[in-house]
Amino acid sequence: MATKSDTEARATGFDSRELLASLPNRAGVYRMIDAAGATLYVGKARDLKKRVSSYFQKTDHHPRTAMMIAHIANVETTVTRSEGEALLLENNLIKAHQPRYNVVFRDDKSYPYVCFTGEPFSQLRFHRGKLDKAHRYFGPFPSAGAVREGMALLQKVFQLRTCENSVFANRSRPCMLYQIQRCTGPCVGLVTEAEYQEDVKNATLFVQGKTNEVLTLLQLQMEEAAAAFAFERAARLRDKITRLQQLQSRQFVESATAGDIDVVATVVDQGLTAVNVVMVRGGRHVGDRTFFPQHAEHATLEEVVLAFLSQHYVDRPAPPTIIAPDGGEDPVLAQVLSEQSGHKVQIVSNPGGERRVWVTMAVQNATLAIGQKLAQKATQDERLSALQEALSLPSSAQRIECFDVSHTMGEAAVASCVIFDRLAMQTGEYRRFNVKPPVGGDDYAAMREALSRRAARIVSGEYAAPDLLAIDGGKGQVGVASEVLAEQGLHTTKLIGIAKGPERKPGLEEIWFPDREYPLVLPSDHPGLHLLQQIRDEAHRFARRHCRKSAGSARRGERRSSRISAG
Repeated sequence: MATKSDTEARATGFDSRELLASLPNRAGVYRMIDAAGATLYVGKARDLKKRVSSYFQKTDHHPRTAMMIAHIANVETTVTRSEGEALLLENNLIKAHQPRYNVVFRDDKSYPYVCFTGEPFSQLRFHRGKLDKAHRYFGPFPSAGAVREGMALLQKVFQLRTCENSVFANRSRPCMLYQIQRCTGPCVGLVTEAEYQEDVKNATLFVQGKTNEVLTLLQLQMEEAAAAFAFERAARLRDKITRLQQLQSRQFVESATAGDIDVVATVVDQGLTAVNVVMVRGGRHVGDRTFFPQHAEHATLEEVVLAFLSQHYVDRPAPPTIIAPDGGEDPVLAQVLSEQSGHKVQIVSNPGGERRVWVTMAVQNATLAIGQKLAQKATQDERLSALQEALSLPSSAQRIECFDVSHTMGEAAVASCVIFDRLAMQTGEYRRFNVKPPVGGDDYAAMREALSRRAARIVSGEYAAPDLLAIDGGKGQVGVASEVLAEQGLHTTKLIGIAKGPERKPGLEEIWFPDREYPLVLPSDHPGLHLLQQIRDEAHRFARRHCRKSAGSARRGERRSSRISAG
């Protein structure tokens, strides 16, 4: 007798019986796919046959899971050598496909690190991106500000160089940092390599939170220098000890035993789920970050936390201890993170003592972030409603696309497309277009090319059509956009242009329509205008950023060509 789940699956033309008969009792990853070929869900399993069978043979599924099963048209499986390998593959597939039934965390930003380079006179450097084994890294930190604050402390106490190697190798006298006692002047031989290496060693111990050990070493070095009548060196060491003691006496949120720890706390309130990560480095609280997952409305706290741990840490080094009270202890995940990070990683679900203070802090941060997001959402809702009324848009209008064109003196033209939807900027949906108008600096031709490419993909069904298309420009740009929409058959798409007013001041913008002779000018305090300004400014920022990159790449290519020709 067929189960309810079997019947639901066959409604899409999919028969699970043949699939289940062919599945092995092996570890692997499975993908649930709908009739259109989109990935509904990605999961890992210790035993593929047992795990996938549970979807089609049980009848007590959560309504959300039952809805997913009803849309399954195919299931693809991949056998892996171990459950750990399945975890890695699952993470890659979730990030690639963004399935609608997985809890998905978007975190496109790479975290910053404090870096000590591998040269004899090591450079203290801010680093973001791929890690090089030739250097030593400490972090990651939650923000660039936290890294720069740490570097400032290291410079103040240990006076390590921060200059680039090209500058370091060509100086004839020390720079200003030496004069203000932020560098020992290794570039001109004012400190020996052995002494400098001692400073680097002490700095790395300090970053690891071993301040008392550093003080002990500095005290011994000072006494040895004094005994050898090297009074200038002894005075420098004394000054380092004094600065370090002053730092130690400052009021930090600090623990002598914490080391490097991430504390992960999850809060669900008023329909929003927030995951906050408090970062402790070297025993000091260096900051936190909050994440709002997608598709988490019906997920349990444990599902959210496990999704976060795998998606967040699998692609980057993890600290030795991760405290996750709501996630449970996952030995497979801990093993994968340990192998990846090069040190043992422990996932603690039941912290005690002072660690519970960190958990309380993370919970408070997550709660505060939800409150801020709800307030922001209410503000954006008010702005959107005001814009709908001002432009005679239906109350269902939510999705706004905005285009801008930027170039550098006519070259390296870049068009940007930014998306406002669901009361927020959807950064993951931003797109840019490298456009090549026949004549450099022809903004109309550049806009036509970018809009034509975007409209063609909307018509093909690759992207959803916007409820409102906004162009950064006036009557001329709107005319070009209107022609493109007509050519592509997007006659019902609402179109406006946002032009700076006569004095080009914010608040005096003119809103142009393709079928009106005169623009609409909203009051400077109009909430709908504020929303348009936000979206327009974001399109401009996104275009300018990539325009500068393109222009820089073009100039570097020209210099390389010139050198090759000269050679």
